Amino acid sequence: MRSLIMKNLLSRIKTRRKNNKFIRNRNKNILKHKKNQNRISVIEEEEDTEEGFSIKSSAPSQTHGVQPLGNLYLNPGSINSRDTGLGNLHTLTDELVLDILGFLDGTSLGVLASVSKSFYVFTNHEPIWRNLVLDNLIDGFQYNGSWKSTFVSAYYPSFDISSSDRRSFKVRDFYSDYLFQSWLCANLEMKPEWLERDNIVRKRGISVEEFVASFEEVNKPVLLEGCIDNWDALRNWDRDYLVKLCGDDVKFAVGPVEMKLRDYYRYSDQVREERPLYLFDPKFAEKVPKLGLDYEVPVYFREDLFDVLGNERPDYRWIIMGPAGSGSSFHVDPNSTSAWNAVIKGSKKWILFPPDVIPPGVHPSPDGAEVASPVSIIEWFMNFYGATKNWKKRPIECICKAGEVIFVPNGWWHLVINLEESIAITQNYVSRRNLLNVLDFLKRPNASTLVSGTKDRVNLHDKFKNAIEASFPGAIDELTQKEEEKKIQQRKLSFWDSVADVGAFKFSF
Repeated sequence: MRSLIMKNLLSRIKTRRKNNKFIRNRNKNILKHKKNQNRISVIEEEEDTEEGFSIKSSAPSQTHGVQPLGNLYLNPGSINSRDTGLGNLHTLTDELVLDILGFLDGTSLGVLASVSKSFYVFTNHEPIWRNLVLDNLIDGFQYNGSWKSTFVSAYYPSFDISSSDRRSFKVRDFYSDYLFQSWLCANLEMKPEWLERDNIVRKRGISVEEFVASFEEVNKPVLLEGCIDNWDALRNWDRDYLVKLCGDDVKFAVGPVEMKLRDYYRYSDQVREERPLYLFDPKFAEKVPKLGLDYEVPVYFREDLFDVLGNERPDYRWIIMGPAGSGSSFHVDPNSTSAWNAVIKGSKKWILFPPDVIPPGVHPSPDGAEVASPVSIIEWFMNFYGATKNWKKRPIECICKAGEVIFVPNGWWHLVINLEESIAITQNYVSRRNLLNVLDFLKRPNASTLVSGTKDRVNLHDKFKNAIEASFPGAIDELTQKEEEKKIQQRKLSFWDSVADVGAFKFSF
């Protein structure tokens, strides 16, 4: 009977891991980058290392004394208490152990924590409790210093977990790269070299015509300065203003839950984790109309052909808030749309790769519907950023500050991380320059989109195309013809380049 239960449990885990294989890829990255182990082992003892890494001054020590595996190799007389405390389960990877524990409820985790020091460490791994909170407290929560404390406070309010010293309990000789790296990524400072490269084109006061010709038509990013100086949002939006305006009756989308803005700020002030929750709400202007009135679309992006769908258009605008370290890992915006992102408070580091260059460490599925990448943004910087230095097609990078707007062309891979507490507005849009791309994307059977389901996507394609033809008769045919002429011209140029060496003025027929 016991073997049958274990077989069924492992079967569930296998299915779960298979479903998540394009999302979770941490062990693969750690094994692929074992060369980082030695330098990670040094980080725990020194604030600054020869590699340039440093730990935030506000960082707490590793909660339960977990050390990177490299430290075990430096102490040959030590025995990894991780293995002795797990018994026969020590052969499982740390990730698989945590997957198994992820099926347990809070009470079961509490009981298992008393079995051994090793189980105590694993059952107190914060992401497990984070998942419990987010899965069960979908109407919001009040963060209480840690995810475990938040869960316990919500379900057992009479229990004063703050009076317990168990959270500071240290386990000697516990070595795990997987658990240590979670702490490391949450507390690592951004290296100066990760921030110094700024090779984006910056423009101020250019005309719409210049923007279209120099950037939108050629699908090239640009950072625009001074184009939102008249926004009330830029002048007024700060924490006090927004909390007062939104009150306690409005909740915003934060990951899988809805939270009051006051509660979200309480969370963001306390949290120290590698993937801080991002407030990312597409209905903010409907929930609080004044928010929608405090800004206007910059003049460069006012042609948005999705407007022809009225209320049936996909989600297209979001208010974004998050603490330092929050952000978005590498992705391509949905529906082949272009986008603009305006920073109102704070600053953001951007890294962008053109559509034909897949960022290092990023593995799209064959149909492009899912993407495997490092668990956290900091992990990507640690393991992969350096590889881009020698690439012929180097990424476009910049730090976008308050009052600046970045244009993200369709199809471009991009990563964004907040360097400080930040507030931004972003919108995705469709202009004549990328209309054909959007229509082509929407009719693909397996393309990812903000509209769920193949049937819905087909319906959106048909509705959008019909609405465009009704509002702008002949526009699609005209754009298609221009695109064909452009391809013919490009083929002619390609042929000339292949037969003539202009620099040496040689012909080769």
